[in-house]
This record gives sequence, C-alpha cells and structure tokens, in this order.
Amino acid sequence: MAGPFSYRGRVVTEADIEFIRRLIGAHPTASRRALSQELCRAWSWVQPNGVLCDMVCRGLLLALERAGQIELPPQRQRPPNSLATRQKPPTAGLDIDRTPLRSSLGAIRPLTFRQVRRTPAEPLFNALVEAHHYLGYTQPVGAHLKYLVYADERPVACLAWSSPPFQLGCRDRFIGWSDAARRRNLHLIAYNPRFLILPWVFVPHLASHLLGRMARMLPGQWERIYGHPVYFVETFVDPERFRGTCYRAANWFVLGCTTGRGKDAWTRRRTRPIKLVLGYPLTRRFRELLAKG
Repeated sequence: MAGPFSYRGRVVTEADIEFIRRLIGAHPTASRRALSQELCRAWSWVQPNGVLCDMVCRGLLLALERAGQIELPPQRQRPPNSLATRQKPPTAGLDIDRTPLRSSLGAIRPLTFRQVRRTPAEPLFNALVEAHHYLGYTQPVGAHLKYLVYADERPVACLAWSSPPFQLGCRDRFIGWSDAARRRNLHLIAYNPRFLILPWVFVPHLASHLLGRMARMLPGQWERIYGHPVYFVETFVDPERFRGTCYRAANWFVLGCTTGRGKDAWTRRRTRPIKLVLGYPLTRRFRELLAKG
C-alpha cells in the first residue's frame, strides 16, 4: 500500500490492515457481517447512541478487498438492495382536506409538531412529499427524523432532518474546524433535505415560524432518539427556483454555494446544479463545540 487508506473519513494504516487480516484468520467460519461486527467492537466503532457502525465497516472491508489488501470469505447471501428496489410512496387517494387554508398565523395556532418516523403517520409524510415537493421523496440514509405539522388536526407542512454531507467547503470554512474535528463531530450537525408547506395552505410567515420552532426543539428531540444533540443545521436551496426567503427570515445565513460535483465525484467537473448553502447555529458556542477534540 503506497500510503494510508482512507474510507468515509477514517484513515486506515498498514497496522490496521494487518489487524483485519489477523481478525479474518482468527474467525475462519465467520460471515462478512459477523466480521464487520467484530471489527466494530475491536475498534469501538459505534454511533453516539451505542449502535455498531456495521454498514460503514462492511463498506470499508469491501473497499479493502477490492484494493487487494484483504481477502474476505465468500458472500453467503445476496439480500435485495432495499434502496434500489424501494417503491415510490403511493400518492393517489390521499384522504386529507385540501380546502384552501387562507388565514393569519395567529388564527391557526396552536400548531402541533409530530415526529412521525417509524409511526403509522410516516406513509402520509412520504406521500405528501412525493406528491408536492419539486424533488419528490427520497428515503434518507443514516440518522433522520420526519415531522408533520398540524393545525387543528389538519396537516399543513412537512419537515425532514438527516445526517449532513460529509464535506462541504463553505460550511467547513464558516465553522472553522479541522478535518479531524469534522470527522469526529459531523454527527452534531443536522441537514434539512425537505421542507414543504402544502400547496393549499396560504398563511403568511408560516414557513419562517416553523423553522424557528424547529430550531428550538430539534436539539432535544435528536438527543432523545440518537443520544446526542445537534449544534448546527444546514440546507441547500436551488437559486434557479427559490431565494430561500423563509430561511433568511428565520435568520439563517447564506454560507456560500456547492461545487456541483456531488459527494461521489471522481473528477473536478461539475455534474449537478449549483445550490446555495444556508446554515443556522443552534447555540452561540457552536464553533467551540464542533471544533473540540
């Protein structure tokens, strides 16, 4: 190996690879999944809520095998790729009130936020986003939460939060953290991939009000589910479609723009639309908390 091998931000040395070889040799009958779990335990490679980083570890083992550094046991099963075969949420027959809601913000209060991931209301969230968001519905990967907002038991908005992009130049410069701190503390940021006010809801200032409410409640709810808070939130806005007015009204900052290369780009050529990046600190100490060792 010419130099340290890097995978998903983790640097793997020659000594690490030799340890993996010994681990494989010590468990000759183990499956690939069992080996990845053993490696996670040996390296204390766990998520903040204590769950093993099993899928990331398996990806590392596969990458090392493809690079000719290790030899894994034969694959025993080929389970279907749920992300590749996942059906789009059905959008026909949504049984909700679509009567235009024209009101002031004060008149529709109190608003109720319901976290619907892994609840009976999750299919409704997925279907509404698929039907009415210009990007449609995409299943988030990694840590994520989904919220339906109700006004008197009537859904008016959908918000999704998920794990952030691993590397984002303008964000990383704004925070001022090192590469090592980013790898260590990236889980302390949440990304807002979808925000939808339902198209028949016409309530001035509703969107910025919801963003403000979410900024206050998200750290505690994230910690309750994932075992740690978040200190910063971010999103992308397509400038050819939107100005990000509701985010700006909720005091989010414009951090810069994406490069348009995507997370898996092999070259420096732009392959995707340029997006505005907006962010919002959830605590005044966000730089200190995100940069610490």
